[in-house]
Amino acid sequence: MKTLFVNESEAKRDWFVIDAQGKPVGRVAAKAAYMLRGKHKLTYSPHQEMGDYVVIINAEKAVMTGNKTTDKIYHHHTGFVGGLRSVTYAKLLERHPTKPVMQAIKGMLPKGPLGRKLLTNVKVYAGATHPHTAQNPQAVEV
Repeated sequence: MKTLFVNESEAKRDWFVIDAQGKPVGRVAAKAAYMLRGKHKLTYSPHQEMGDYVVIINAEKAVMTGNKTTDKIYHHHTGFVGGLRSVTYAKLLERHPTKPVMQAIKGMLPKGPLGRKLLTNVKVYAGATHPHTAQNPQAVEV
């Protein structure tokens, strides 16, 4: 048996759409990260970009279980002294409805150049419409 290696430029890349309405943010993010990495394919390789494109719609209607809506806090640093900024999930959802889902997916991808490249293959939209209908994305159930 020989190990099958596929060149990244020859890899078949499909488009998938995930409807996040009423689904937990973590489950949607886990499914998206799994498909972005390409772990559902036979040609999966941990050091190559073999995954598919993922479109997530209704990101603002994804739910958080328990008290995480008020208790979960997102932190970021501005780079200046004393620049730690914090915002709750509810406030972040109000300002940037797609950001919690993107942050969850980003945390599930590898750190470094490969993870940053994979993050460009996910498109997150707050509403039910998206401009990628020409790619004929297949619906995926979470």
